[in-house]
Amino acid sequence: MSESQLILIVEDEPSLAQVLSEYLDAAGYRTAWLDSGDEVQAWVERSPPALIVLDLMLPGKDGLSVYRELRATHDIPVVMATARVDEIDRMIGLELGADDYICKPYSPRELVVRIKNILRRCGQGGKPVENGLSLDSSSLKTSIDGRPLDLTPVEFKLLHLLSETPGRIYSRQQLLNHLYDDYRSVSERTVDSHIKNLRRKIDLLGIGRELIHSVYGMGYKYENE
Repeated sequence: MSESQLILIVEDEPSLAQVLSEYLDAAGYRTAWLDSGDEVQAWVERSPPALIVLDLMLPGKDGLSVYRELRATHDIPVVMATARVDEIDRMIGLELGADDYICKPYSPRELVVRIKNILRRCGQGGKPVENGLSLDSSSLKTSIDGRPLDLTPVEFKLLHLLSETPGRIYSRQQLLNHLYDDYRSVSERTVDSHIKNLRRKIDLLGIGRELIHSVYGMGYKYENE
């Protein structure tokens, strides 16, 4: 783990932010803390962190608004945290594309483990690398087992999202919400078309394994075995 990895904690409870910061410091990370949603975008522009722990309920802009704003310009991993455990909040947070979601009160030790797991899947500049898969968000370059994979921007976003959480099943609607953030009217079958093209391109590499798996009646998941 690089000593330069910076974790931004956006949390309006000073005691909680302090405890989490101490655990992250002990794990070898650097930390910074903001207590308002209004400050996040400008701060990230100045000093992009490796990951953001983002509280849902914040003074000023709420966490979901901050997340939408961040996603328009950055691909930084985000873990959402909140005391609101309603299923709808959990669904909203994950359907927007958050990398993980944790409910308060949480164990700082558990959150540090989750952060490590997310960053382990990412290289410098937010390039997920998992079992031979490498994606570079800045250039849209992709390779599997060192073999280049030529993807459209939509196919790249699709593979990026699925591969960030191997084994997690995404519904077609969740994938659509991630692919088209302008809320255009697109049929869920559009996802099937993108998946078909993505699978065909991966098959042409001849890697000898399936990466994108269909789950009957539910959607799709990524597994690189």
